[in-house]
Amino acid sequence: MDPAVVRVERAMVAIRRSQSRRMLSRHMAVDPAVFGVLDAVEEHGPSSVTDLADALAVDQPRASRLVAKAVDEGFLVRQADQNDGRRSLVSLTASGRAQVDAAHSSRQEVFARAMANWSDNERTTFARLLTEFIAGIDSGR
Repeated sequence: MDPAVVRVERAMVAIRRSQSRRMLSRHMAVDPAVFGVLDAVEEHGPSSVTDLADALAVDQPRASRLVAKAVDEGFLVRQADQNDGRRSLVSLTASGRAQVDAAHSSRQEVFARAMANWSDNERTTFARLLTEFIAGIDSGR
């Protein structure tokens, strides 16, 4: 195997171990599983439970429970789907938006510290390559 690919694989495992949802969201008062729902709604916009199950790679009953908990905690609000009255969509509330914004700030601080000694060019190149890498993984190349 290409040694660079081996190094990337090892680095990705290390990232997964050290940058868990819990570590990256430790400054928030939200269950990490519920936060995953908020993060997905922010990324995809108003979403159905089925959409969120797909986005979170969980079964529909689990997604339904997580959405219900987020609604109960005031982070999401249900609304009728204008295209299909039989289904509802969930959107972030002001409180949910505040949680997502706080997470962005917290995560960005962690990443900025990790790249503090990098040049602007190194950060820009890393951001471009990492974005392309993730797009390649997502597209199944």
